[in-house]
Amino acid sequence: MRIRIDAVDLPGLTCPGPADGKVPVYDNVHVAVQRRDRPAELLDPQPGDAPSATWSLECTTSTSADGTEIKGPYVQDRLGRRFVYLSWGTVDEAGTFTMFRRAKLLLDVIPADVLAAAARDGLLVGRLGLTDPQGGPLCARVEPPHITWTAAHAGSPTPM
Repeated sequence: MRIRIDAVDLPGLTCPGPADGKVPVYDNVHVAVQRRDRPAELLDPQPGDAPSATWSLECTTSTSADGTEIKGPYVQDRLGRRFVYLSWGTVDEAGTFTMFRRAKLLLDVIPADVLAAAARDGLLVGRLGLTDPQGGPLCARVEPPHITWTAAHAGSPTPM
């Protein structure tokens, strides 16, 4: 199975801190999927001003007493919860990515019927906007209604 993350509404290349000045302004902001247990290994960093971003993650599924379980190199597994990290960071002139924030796309909140259909048909699609209500990069836990999960056939094109 593959997980495809389709993102729109990216916040831009600059992430301003709050008006109190306690948090720095971040420039040349990018977002990428973080590999499990390897925070420095990122999948396809996208600039924060891109019109959209799409990542495709290879996964395996298995059926357990708890339902359909997802595993893969980009699927995190902490404290019994599975999720995908979208890491926000700055990219310097040398191309070095320095993370400053992450969004956690929770997989255990996906309805069981959607997850079972995705395992059967080969594709799980998560659609979300990446700008938070304050205009900055989306972070913290991300679950419905902030992300929509659907099942599709593995050959389905990316609707953007």
